[in-house]
Amino acid sequence: MMILPLFVVIPLGGAFLLSLIGKLDKRINDALANIATFSLLVLSVFAIRYPLAGKVLVYKVGGWKPPIGICMVLDGLTSFMLVTTNLVSCLVAIYSISYMERYTDKYRFYTLFLLMLAGMNGVIVTGDLFNLFVFLEIASVASYALVAFGTEAEELEASFKYTIMSSVASSFILLGIALLYSFSSTLNMADMAWVLAQRNSSLLLYFVAVLFIMGFGLKAAIVPFHAWLPDAHPSAPASISAMLSGVVIKVLGVYTLIRIFFNLFPINKTSLSVLMFLGTVSILAGVILALSQWDFKRLLAYHSISQIGYIILGIGLGTPLGITGALFHLFNHSVFKSLLFLNSGAVVYALGTRNLQEMGGLKERMPLTANTSLVASMSISGIPPFNGFWSKLWIILACMQSGRILYAFWAVIGSILTLASFMKVQKYAFWGKLKKQWESVKEVPWPMQLAMLVLAVICILSGFLVAPFFSAFIDSAVKVILSGQGYAHTVFKMLR
Repeated sequence: MMILPLFVVIPLGGAFLLSLIGKLDKRINDALANIATFSLLVLSVFAIRYPLAGKVLVYKVGGWKPPIGICMVLDGLTSFMLVTTNLVSCLVAIYSISYMERYTDKYRFYTLFLLMLAGMNGVIVTGDLFNLFVFLEIASVASYALVAFGTEAEELEASFKYTIMSSVASSFILLGIALLYSFSSTLNMADMAWVLAQRNSSLLLYFVAVLFIMGFGLKAAIVPFHAWLPDAHPSAPASISAMLSGVVIKVLGVYTLIRIFFNLFPINKTSLSVLMFLGTVSILAGVILALSQWDFKRLLAYHSISQIGYIILGIGLGTPLGITGALFHLFNHSVFKSLLFLNSGAVVYALGTRNLQEMGGLKERMPLTANTSLVASMSISGIPPFNGFWSKLWIILACMQSGRILYAFWAVIGSILTLASFMKVQKYAFWGKLKKQWESVKEVPWPMQLAMLVLAVICILSGFLVAPFFSAFIDSAVKVILSGQGYAHTVFKMLR
């Protein structure tokens, strides 16, 4: 059980050390940050064995027994999110070794990066609702600073907008937590789920559900709570764009919605219907807005909104197939969208522009970036046999299985429009004739290439669903979600 606090202690300790000794040597920065993120990835993979064996770990912080004390919980859903988050974080840290050389005070970047990672891991492992809010704010505040890290006017404006809107979201979330505490007299999520299951509180739960959909929906950038994302993601350094789109909006928004609406509240068909509707609107609005973009990173930002829509649609269906497809798409999107933002960062690193119309023929000079971008483009567009095809297929089949034919239709339309959008990216950025001003361009440094190559390989390998280990990995998370408020029984059983 001692493994659980390490997911928070390691990044917090790394951030503390970097703030003290980061100025001494640049190599120390890179070494400490990458050791910390790699250690977290190893721990995440090691922890998978417990949910696969049907075990749930509960760690009592300070030895105080819940519901009085704070606890940390490792179940199938926790393990799934930890692996997804720390895998992307580890590869982004490797990418940043070379990419962040163009920015000053690299040690400050790594310090904020590890603080953000500590906050996300804390949100995932905590079993206490107020501590979930505390960790959420740690991750959010660090991400505000990281969006503005380049200190240019565009970055500062985007960070300010992100800060204001995210603070409003945090207010909704805190109000919802306060109302639940006033009703249940506890902040432990398992204990609260137990109380809510015993007492009739439909009106209060409906109101709190609305607050949480607005608060966590804004963190996840679901339409119509998405206005901050198209500014924040393009403005941030590519490493942070990859983190924001790859894991931050999923941990702070999607994961928290899943945990609360399935394991804390009684499963409510009205709330799930709202999620399905918002997910479908996000799919269409995001991809339609992306089609008209010529800024490479802004185009990717709008696609984040669209792809989050698929995840929310699958979750809103509430069926085993829908939830399985949603979780698989959550993992897939973390991989291929992080890769696409790292590709865009490599292009900007080499060319100094994000405008697709100024590019062309880059495949000739940057073959690895071009080929990995093609893999990611096929994945996000749902082209077989890449991973995005299977997760989208499961969500579409789940819609049809539950009689939601119209939702399935719009999901297919969204995927077709996504393919059109990324064919534009490939055509204008990498295909065609190389322009004269880019004849001296060369491929990016090896750490950046390594991170992109590994993510591209994962896009291909995770598409082969025959792997029983990977299927079992997702199934253990699906079982936790479908158990509903049985989460409370499982946690208290382990405490006894």
